[in-house]
Amino acid sequence: MENFMLNQYPYPESEGERSIMIGILVTLVTCGIYGLYWQYKQMATLNAWLKRDEYSFWLWFLLSIITCGIFGIYYEYKMANGINKVQADNDLVFDSNLPIICVLLAIFGIGVASLAIQQHQINRLYGQIP
Repeated sequence: MENFMLNQYPYPESEGERSIMIGILVTLVTCGIYGLYWQYKQMATLNAWLKRDEYSFWLWFLLSIITCGIFGIYYEYKMANGINKVQADNDLVFDSNLPIICVLLAIFGIGVASLAIQQHQINRLYGQIP
């Protein structure tokens, strides 16, 4: 029975579910460096839940630098859509405004808030899927 609980989700709960407050605090203390790791883990989590490699951290990182952040804003939209898709596929309530909210936060330079909102939505996946 315990082994079933460990394999219940497509990505381990210990890796996908994160404390939002700790994420925000550590991101601020490390001047955003932890935010990169946090983004990486969110992408890995979504890839597992979607059962495909749709999100690439290194592509996101490189193209965000080359485009002075524009690609990063697009990825915020794309990640939020991915979260909505996973929630819809699992018959969970989802917020259709999530992509727009994440894009606006990224445009106004509050990316850590977007990470926090996306993490909240990812955390909802754990515990709501039978």
